[in-house]
Amino acid sequence: MHPVAPLTRQEALVSWRAFCPVVTSYASARNRVQAGHGNVSLLGASIRFRTLLEDEVISETLAQHSYQVAEKWLQEVCWRRYWKGWLDMRPQVWTQWRQRVRSLPQQLPAETLARARAVMSGESGVACMDLIARDLIETGYLHNHTRMWWAGFWIHVEKLPWELGADFFFRHLLDADPASNTLSWRWVAGLQTPGKCYLVRLSNIEKYAPDYLSGNAAGSERLADGAVVASVIEDFGDVGKKMPAQYPTALGQNSRRTGLWLHPDDLTPEIGPLTDLAPVSIAACLSDHVYSEFYQLSSQRIASLHTVLVDGLARAAAHYACPSVALAAEHPVAGLCSWVREHELAEVVAFAPMVGPVHDMLPRLRASFESMGTRLTLIRRASDATAFSFATAGFFPFWEKMSRHLKQLPLS
Repeated sequence: MHPVAPLTRQEALVSWRAFCPVVTSYASARNRVQAGHGNVSLLGASIRFRTLLEDEVISETLAQHSYQVAEKWLQEVCWRRYWKGWLDMRPQVWTQWRQRVRSLPQQLPAETLARARAVMSGESGVACMDLIARDLIETGYLHNHTRMWWAGFWIHVEKLPWELGADFFFRHLLDADPASNTLSWRWVAGLQTPGKCYLVRLSNIEKYAPDYLSGNAAGSERLADGAVVASVIEDFGDVGKKMPAQYPTALGQNSRRTGLWLHPDDLTPEIGPLTDLAPVSIAACLSDHVYSEFYQLSSQRIASLHTVLVDGLARAAAHYACPSVALAAEHPVAGLCSWVREHELAEVVAFAPMVGPVHDMLPRLRASFESMGTRLTLIRRASDATAFSFATAGFFPFWEKMSRHLKQLPLS
């Protein structure tokens, strides 16, 4: 039985409320890959698109459980924010990865590309890894432990470029997040934390996912403990810290004719700093051409984007009591500009996009709006600003600061 990741807010709330009582066993049970995945939350996509907010999950967790019991779960919830904050200070890491994804197919030998396609298709000859690849393509989901095994197999056993493996995940995972996906693959490759990489080990799979081996153990000897040797990988990226953009965390006074722009980085505007906005129209872009042609996302991944955007639009329309529209345009900037002209908007308000696809189009969007005399106002959640300020180095220094912060929250 394959897991079904909740996407809409209602589905996410039902799943979260069912999972919250078992947070007490999360630390001890989370590494096991089980049928149905009842030992993990399956909330990755909901949190990635923010049809369910980290703030809600953290608050309700601390309302029901002690910090000590829930710490491992809270860490897991905060990992995405850590990666987003780290990338926010180093956006060039995302840009350079996308450049490599585009250039490598023209640079690599034909036999390397053929092998990469075979491994992605679940035809590597290592049965358990092939099962994982096919599962990803079929369901759009993988358990976190399974993601690490497959990434370690791709990089350190198959000796294939990590950038293309990360792109395979980005195209298929329903919860694919630009920061978490890119930086987790860099970590497995040994680039994110100097001197540390992740090697897939057969004994680890035998312990935590024996079902992957019970039907067919073909090729497993390639994963045997001691048989996998770490690849030495050149880092083509610049990881120097930049000064991140600073965004307000609250709306100012505004009497302009305003529109609300929704995008996949945050789809619950009715909770938080935009609650009291008074838009005359709400819009989101369903840009299938960009999804399929530029990013080559799977049809299942594109369908999931449609689902979360339409859900976000419906909730926002109800909350703000104004019309909403799903814009179908070849490029989001063109669609949003048409929307602005049609509704004669003087200002467009949105949550500040995270580093990734939506963020990439901001310069073009801002310039287009300015040419029409329309202001683009971007707001950041205060909890994001706090978490991002902690993400200056590794996760554990981040967690020391984040942990102190969480313990000071009223509900804890």
